Order: sequence, then structure tokens, then C-alpha cells
Amino acid sequence: MSNPVAVFDLTIDPRNLSKSEVTTIRTAMAIGGVVAVILGVMILVWPGATLSVIAVLFGLYFLVGGIARIVRGIAMAGGSAGVRVLNILLGVLLLVAGIVAIRNPIGSLAVLGMVIGISWLIEGVAALVETASDSSRWFGILFAVISIVAGIVVLLSPVNSLGVLVVVGGVFLIVSGLVQLVMSFTLGRGAQSTVTD
Repeated sequence: MSNPVAVFDLTIDPRNLSKSEVTTIRTAMAIGGVVAVILGVMILVWPGATLSVIAVLFGLYFLVGGIARIVRGIAMAGGSAGVRVLNILLGVLLLVAGIVAIRNPIGSLAVLGMVIGISWLIEGVAALVETASDSSRWFGILFAVISIVAGIVVLLSPVNSLGVLVVVGGVFLIVSGLVQLVMSFTLGRGAQSTVTD
């Protein structure tokens, strides 16, 4: 007597995606990467910014990241149902985190740190389980590890000062943005698509 278990394949296989789907995913990754780098530099260069400005900048990052994830989930018709649902759910969670950060910028630093830390943990776990099976795989794993470590650091550090959040957050945004840019250029390279546009 066997016990059937439903298993969702959460990896992205560019061979199962059309050229336009790969292009859409790569574009969404690139936009997210550029926005992350720009906001990370702004946060590090603007150390005297108030908490509300930093909350709005992180909120914008989460809004753009959420929209990019939702677009990836919707546009990836050749992807597995698990990957598509994961991207859409993570996109919605990132949108909510962005709205919380923007709507309540005067909230305490601890609340902002929790929102940022939890969002990065979720994004890191999602990136880890949906790594592509092509040359971008290791960059996806690197992005996941960076997201998870940054999320844990922000959640566990005694965020008593804005300086800790600014440095950790700014560095994370720059590094993760660069990794996302590399992933956007390497996703689907060398993979022969089995799907026609």
C-alpha cells in the first residue's frame, strides 16, 4: 500500500520556458537588481536620513520586488505551478511589506527591522527553492544565502541605532542587486528551449 505524496517542483528550468518568458523573467530580475543597487547606494551615501526616509526607500524596494515577483509568476507559463504560485505569493508578501514600511515610516526602528528581516528571510528561502537548473543556479543560491543571512542579522541584531540597519540594509541591497543583475544575464544562457514562442 503506497502513500501518494504530491511534490511540487520549485526549480526554474529555462528549457521549459519560451524565449519571451525567459526574457520577461530576466527583465524583472534586472529591474529588481538595478533598483536594489540604487537604493542601497542612496541609503549608504545618505547616512543622516531620517527613519521615515529609510523606511520609504526600503518600502519602494519591496514594492518593486513584489511587482517583479508577481510578473514572474504570471508570465512564466512554462514554469511549474509551484514556482508560479511561490512567485505570486512572495510578490504579494513583498507588496504588503512595502506598503507597511511606506505607510508607517514613523513606526519604531524595531518594527521596521522586523519587516525588513522577515521579508529578506522569505525572499531568501524562496530564492533557494526556486533556483534555476542552468548557469545562474549558483548565483541564485548566493542570492538566497545573502538574503537569509541579512534577514537573520537584521532580526537578531539589537537594532538600537539606525546605523546598524542602514549599514546592513545598504550593503545587502547593493550585493543582492548585483547578484540579481548577474542572474538576469545568466538565466537561460546555453539552455535549448523545448518551447516555441
